[in-house]
Amino acid sequence: MTVRIGSRVVGGGHPAYVVAEIGLNHNGDVELAKQLIDVAADAGADAVKFQKRTPEIATPEHMRDTPRETPWGTMTYLDYRHRVEFGRDEYVAVGDHATLRGLDWFASPWDLPSVDFLEDLNVVAHKVASACLTDIELLEALRDTGKPIILSTGMSTMAQIDRAIEVLGTEKLVLMHATSTYPMEPDEANLRMIRVLGERFPGIPVGYSGHERGLQISLAAVAMGAVAVERHITLDRTMWGSDHAASLEPTGLEHLVRDIRIIESAFGDGVKRVFPGEEAPMAKLRRVDA
Repeated sequence: MTVRIGSRVVGGGHPAYVVAEIGLNHNGDVELAKQLIDVAADAGADAVKFQKRTPEIATPEHMRDTPRETPWGTMTYLDYRHRVEFGRDEYVAVGDHATLRGLDWFASPWDLPSVDFLEDLNVVAHKVASACLTDIELLEALRDTGKPIILSTGMSTMAQIDRAIEVLGTEKLVLMHATSTYPMEPDEANLRMIRVLGERFPGIPVGYSGHERGLQISLAAVAMGAVAVERHITLDRTMWGSDHAASLEPTGLEHLVRDIRIIESAFGDGVKRVFPGEEAPMAKLRRVDA
């Protein structure tokens, strides 16, 4: 089964759909967001993704008044969430820039008003963050948009994943294996889940959303059958913010996309043949013809 997202087709032997997750790594700055969009486009990614919250709804009650040290001084966690959240004008600006660079763009809505907000901007798809997988009301609202949905499965049990898929349906769904540790260590990657999810939900494309350092695990995911790969991106991993350390810098993203495409070209068709490049060594080295 395949799912069309924007101008791309995900699954069914098509090239892996590479999502560059900007998230909140723009730190509330439209120009920084545009630079990250340029990084994604220059690297050959297919899409950029953001996160959209209504801070009063999406911020847990016990976190709202927690002091947070920020580049703009000490503020409450709720005030910080407001400070880095893009509104309509900012999203129009970054969305137009992504479209001009040939990228799909969408976001993870964390609450119902954010779904309406993104629908008003006519995003091509919606992403369910791992933290929202158990929010049935949110899943129902996303299902009712009729848009393709990418569902991350970090911090979830199989029973919770079953329930989410029961709500969302399977027609326009892409599953993403994920482990929600920032940054993630290799022994928590559990890449065999890519095949497990594929076998448990036949017909649903399965990808990988990674939060590890480096490229090896994401590349291994593609080799194991992931049809989409999502990685956070940043201009500099030492920048202030919670996600930068688990993100890829521009050269890292460029190498990731390059190496994914090399792996895909190496898959072949599984039909054994003598390739043209083997003919000269065969003539030189083979002593007995069968």
